[in-house]
Amino acid sequence: MTSSTTDPVGHDGTAFYRAVRPVVVGAVRYPWRVRLRGADRVPATGACILAPSHRSMMDIPFLAVVTSRRIRFMGKVEVFDVPVIGSLFRALGSFPVERDGSDRGPLRASLRILAAGDPLAVYPEGTRQYGPTIATLHEGTAYLALRSGAPIVPIGIAGSEEILRSRRHRAVPGLGRVAIVVGDPLVPAERNGKVVKRERVHELTARLHDELQRCFDEAYALRDR
Repeated sequence: MTSSTTDPVGHDGTAFYRAVRPVVVGAVRYPWRVRLRGADRVPATGACILAPSHRSMMDIPFLAVVTSRRIRFMGKVEVFDVPVIGSLFRALGSFPVERDGSDRGPLRASLRILAAGDPLAVYPEGTRQYGPTIATLHEGTAYLALRSGAPIVPIGIAGSEEILRSRRHRAVPGLGRVAIVVGDPLVPAERNGKVVKRERVHELTARLHDELQRCFDEAYALRDR
């Protein structure tokens, strides 16, 4: 992977993001009648890590509904090889990451983004999951929070799973309701020294799992109300 794919801070696409976001939000908010709760819990300024549930590629545009701030995204490297889509993702400030964690570039890029005071979206479940139960979380989200001091904002997105997947595996998007619930930010404990202690990572990951499940459950209840 070249350095240009691991240093998104050097490419400022803020103006492009602000121009595109209203179009994206309108394209998903109204067809899927999105219900949103807790948007005011996203910090208005400063670094934060948005940690949503992950059931569909549609979670990316749905996350843009939550805040008008420019969100930087990690994405699996394969997406960036897709013509047009890969270029669009880069222009919007996304950057690729290897699933096996073999590349340290995304970690350094993430820390630079947070040091610059920007929101960073990280899917703590890793890849897309299925069903209403939050999977075992990867510990990278907690590590980033503890390393940077940025709060983690858990976000449950209910209903995205059904849009591109059905029992008959049809490719036609469904138009069921989607609900999004934003939880209270989880503020990481201050660390003593430069080393992030493993037990602190475990503790914060466990807290995030509990809060993300709570937000996910609340989102389903809000959707089905």
